[in-house]
Amino acid sequence: MEATLMTTNSTDFTKNWSPTALSFPKKLIEQATEFIETTHFPTTRDEHWKYTRLAKLSKQQFLQSKVAATAEFDSISNSNNRLVFVNGLFNAGLSNLTQSNGLTLTALSENSAVLNQTNVDVIDLFSAMNICFAKDGIHVHVAKNQTIETPIEIVFVQTGEQTAAVIHNQITIDEGAKASVILNFQSKNAKNTFTNVISNVSVGKNAHFTLYKMQTENETATFIGTENVTQERDSYFHIHTSTLNGLLVRNNLNIKVIGENADTHLNGMYLGHGSMHVDNHTVVDHTVANCESNELYKGVMADKSTGVFNGKVFVRKDAQKINAFQSNGNVLLSDDATINSKPELEIYADDVKCSHGSTTGQLDEEAVFYLRARGISEKAARQLMVSAFIGDVINKIDNTEVSDYLTSKLETMFGWDF
Repeated sequence: MEATLMTTNSTDFTKNWSPTALSFPKKLIEQATEFIETTHFPTTRDEHWKYTRLAKLSKQQFLQSKVAATAEFDSISNSNNRLVFVNGLFNAGLSNLTQSNGLTLTALSENSAVLNQTNVDVIDLFSAMNICFAKDGIHVHVAKNQTIETPIEIVFVQTGEQTAAVIHNQITIDEGAKASVILNFQSKNAKNTFTNVISNVSVGKNAHFTLYKMQTENETATFIGTENVTQERDSYFHIHTSTLNGLLVRNNLNIKVIGENADTHLNGMYLGHGSMHVDNHTVVDHTVANCESNELYKGVMADKSTGVFNGKVFVRKDAQKINAFQSNGNVLLSDDATINSKPELEIYADDVKCSHGSTTGQLDEEAVFYLRARGISEKAARQLMVSAFIGDVINKIDNTEVSDYLTSKLETMFGWDF
């Protein structure tokens, strides 16, 4: 299988796609094009894809939509600012926009000039594909010292069969500003879809920004997404990633802290079921002193699902007084479920407080027996324990609309009671 993968040319995967019309820098598109033409699909021999096989994906053919279709969707928030994209294209008729002081919110297809200054790097095959073939995305800009009280919700709906959505997002939170954005990925009447999304986030000095990422696409969906985040001095960034469904899900989260006294929080949950594969790769790069980061990811793997967690924290030379904490916990609900967990620290400074840990196990049978002895059925006892395990992550979500939506989904999909 691996030998076959090595001969899979990446240009075959994108041969039916049309070039992007977004205003990326010409040099960047040239670099991305060359990368695609000279790079094969990643295999398990590549360290960053060691536990994620892409052989089946590389042999499929997906088509990009040419016009914005209509589709039903589930909203998370009652926000007056909601943009809806169907198969990667902006649908103005489904969207709801209210003018707010200090807020610029548009589809990139309507204002892609902001990409002239993009600093995205061509670091892998899928980022190269995104630059060459992105059809649309969002541009969010919150001006200096402005506060946007209600969350901005961006809905990405996949519909139809063998469709591809290639999305590029630009989010800029200026100095002293405060805002939150919900990225809501879902499927409606869809089969065998592919999503490739990059979100570039800049958090300015003394700015506060929270990003909620909700993934509920169906069990035939492939999703590969990346968030590239930079944080300046005295800034606060919090991201919640919730993966509830999908066939193959890969989340790349790259955070670079470039200003002192920055506060960074990564919060994630992933629920594997059926033959689902979910892979979370996170990087927090502390380049300056006097900063703190906290990371908590929890996974519940059932049936024949597989999971990957690879979290890495860098503390660069002279980045003293760093507090960096990382924790990954997993519960396996079946003998056929698997998890590969690899938390990492790479430290080049000597005055730091850093720790990382990983635990994987099954439910405590003694605790299950204890609950059953008090009249609770075995099924209910197991559901109660799983709910309590995941509850640690949900309790960190500070927006009640998001947490209520999430718990409702968990109750509907898995019968868990919160």
